[in-house]
Order: sequence, then structure tokens, then C-alpha cells
Amino acid sequence: MSTFQSVLGSFLRLSPIVGGVALLVWRVRETRVPISARAILLPPLGMSTGLGMFLWPPMRIPWLWAGAALACGLLILSWPLVRSSRLERREGLVYLKRSRAFLAILLGLLGVRLLLHDYIGHLISARQTASLFYLLAFGMILRWRTGMFLQFRRLVAGAG
Repeated sequence: MSTFQSVLGSFLRLSPIVGGVALLVWRVRETRVPISARAILLPPLGMSTGLGMFLWPPMRIPWLWAGAALACGLLILSWPLVRSSRLERREGLVYLKRSRAFLAILLGLLGVRLLLHDYIGHLISARQTASLFYLLAFGMILRWRTGMFLQFRRLVAGAG
């Protein structure tokens, strides 16, 4: 194995952990500043641009796999995020309420995803694995942020 492959392999193993830590830092920051509809909707909209990867044939996966990954993210893995994310009004503004369990939930979800990724990565190609886990993450963030947005709208409408 070349040095480049070794470095690339190490980077690919560490990148989900770095991403998880970045998400934790971002989440803590979100609880300190007022939240807006834009701040809630931009992450899933930005992430949706990744769907363009499926235009490249090596990234395509069977429809059944795609549906299963998306459904798993939407229905199972997003559930703890939805349950632990509450918005509240303070001083006329809407804030994300800090949850004691959220850190543990994020770390637990990261662990589950890393274990699944490692297992599935041995069964199918790296590109197919990336496609599956993109759809899994997209399903998670889509349901989580949609729930937050609906909660935000109820809070804002109730204050008027």
C-alpha cells in the first residue's frame, strides 16, 4: 500500500469523527443564539445538493437500497433528534432549548453510523456505501429539521 493510500485511508476513517465533533460544537452554538426559519431550513437545503452525486453512474444504487436507507434515516435514526430538540420563546425570540441527552444521542448515532458503515463497507463498494450513508443522513436531517420548522412556525404564530 502506498503512503498516499495509507494517508487517505486514515483521513476517511477520521472524517466522520471530525464531522461529529463539528456538529456538536455547532449544536451548542445554536442554543446560545436565536434561531430563525432560515437557520432551520438551510442545512437540509444545502445537503440536498448532494443528490447530484447520483448523476454519476458509479454512485448509483438500487432503488430498494436507496428507499431503505432513506426510510431508516427518516423513521428510525431521526427519532432521537426530533425528541430531543425543543424550541422555546425567550424575550420575544425563539431559541433551541438545550437538552442534556442531546450530546449522548449525537455520540450514540455517530457510533451506530460508524459501525454500520464499517460493516456495510465490507459488503459493497465504497461509492455505494457513501451513497447509502448520504441518504441515511439526509433522511435524518430532513425529518429533524422539518419538525423543528413546524415547531418554529407554531411558536411564532402563537406570539403574534
